[in-house]
Amino acid sequence: MAGKAYHRCLACELVWLDEADHLDEAAEKAVYDDHDNRVDDPGYRRFLMRAFGEVLARVSPPASGLDFGCGPGPALVAMGREAGFEMAGYDKFYADDPELLSREYDFITSTEVVEHLADPRAVLDGLWARLKPGGVLVVQTQRVLGDERFRTWRYRQDPTHIVFFAEASFRALGARWRAEVEFPHADVAVFTKP
Repeated sequence: MAGKAYHRCLACELVWLDEADHLDEAAEKAVYDDHDNRVDDPGYRRFLMRAFGEVLARVSPPASGLDFGCGPGPALVAMGREAGFEMAGYDKFYADDPELLSREYDFITSTEVVEHLADPRAVLDGLWARLKPGGVLVVQTQRVLGDERFRTWRYRQDPTHIVFFAEASFRALGARWRAEVEFPHADVAVFTKP
């Protein structure tokens, strides 16, 4: 991490990597191509249940859902369909169908995605606009827990991780959207649209 420049918002505690240190899209995709997130992997499904369990607790089938950043192995899409939901998956590298981003949904999940976004505010505002009233946005990402821990944090060593949220960052989003925000797990934030 030597030589990389990070910035922090003093108001919401968001931390981001200087744009000069971002990978280009080809290098970024090459990192994702090495991920082994298979639809049929029980361990991966257990991991995703921290986010998807929050959907199941708040939304009933056959509601419509979008998994934003579904990757090449859209496990959450499969899990949603198995549970009776109408599911779609969007990913700018593996399932780039912009029409999906013009629909409205009862819920949207985004697991291990927001830390990769060069413009998280614009993307999250766009997702929020796609939620129906009463809908939920479930975001799963590890959160910044202070400067000292950030210096040695394994999570920031992934070269595709360029933005890091704190609880205060998510609370600021909730206030901006006039939304209720809950933190049912250390790495999950749930926003409910009024």
